Amino acid sequence: MKRMRQGIVKYNNQIAGTLTEEDNGSYLFEYEEEYVNSYPNQFITFEMPVTLRPYRSKRLFPFFDGLIPEGWLLNIATESWKINKNDRMGLLLACCQNAIGAVSVHPIKEKTDA
Repeated sequence: MKRMRQGIVKYNNQIAGTLTEEDNGSYLFEYEEEYVNSYPNQFITFEMPVTLRPYRSKRLFPFFDGLIPEGWLLNIATESWKINKNDRMGLLLACCQNAIGAVSVHPIKEKTDA
């Protein structure tokens, strides 16, 4: 069974939505219904206005990819956590919980079947 990875996306520490790397390697971002109702004009990026409609992409959305460190900081992250530089979702989940700015991404732990 392939592994699906997810992260909670927060805007100013308020849960805004969920980012999912699907089994087929594509990506899905969905705003939380409560966030849509409470903050209809507080989008995380201009390219993704607040809506209940999910956003889909074959590659990690450029906004989220832009949160990942670059240069020497990326080298430290990849070496410390043993994450491949091409594993953009892995880097996002590892490095962006305390991102500078309003948006942060927090890993959702996988449920394991016992």
